[in-house]
Amino acid sequence: MTISFRRKAAAVTFAVLGLTLAGGGIAIAQPAAKAPEAVQPAARANGSQPPVSAESARVSRALTAKATTLAATTTLTIVNANGTKARGTGTVIKYGVGQYEVQFGYVVTGGVYVATIGRPDSCCVPPSGEVSVAPRLQTPNGVFVQTRNSAGAAADLPFHLVVHLS
Repeated sequence: MTISFRRKAAAVTFAVLGLTLAGGGIAIAQPAAKAPEAVQPAARANGSQPPVSAESARVSRALTAKATTLAATTTLTIVNANGTKARGTGTVIKYGVGQYEVQFGYVVTGGVYVATIGRPDSCCVPPSGEVSVAPRLQTPNGVFVQTRNSAGAAADLPFHLVVHLS
């Protein structure tokens, strides 16, 4: 019984060691490469939104005029890189390179916003990049979305936006 147990314990030990080396231990055994220092662009540091345009204010008033009270809802908006809505709900306004506003027909200030870089079609892998999302200042029915390339520079990228209200 004890010999059988020792053999099983040895087999388990070697299996764990083998999986550890295969799963990540090899990377530890290699010489450490110095990670490049990341420089944050000045545009990213301020994190500010552009001022609300006259069109944005007009659209916001028009959409909230016919607003209804929602108990709980999740909406999806898919936006092309050029700022046009591919599908979903909401109205899209493009401010500048990588700056978008998505307005809905109801107040979304208490909601949860999630965005990801994503193509509007079912083809291919989307371009790499970053996306940030925040409530739109002075627009209770709007969400501000900012897209950047992998280097951190503002870039027009397609994205998917999910807004959940509870």
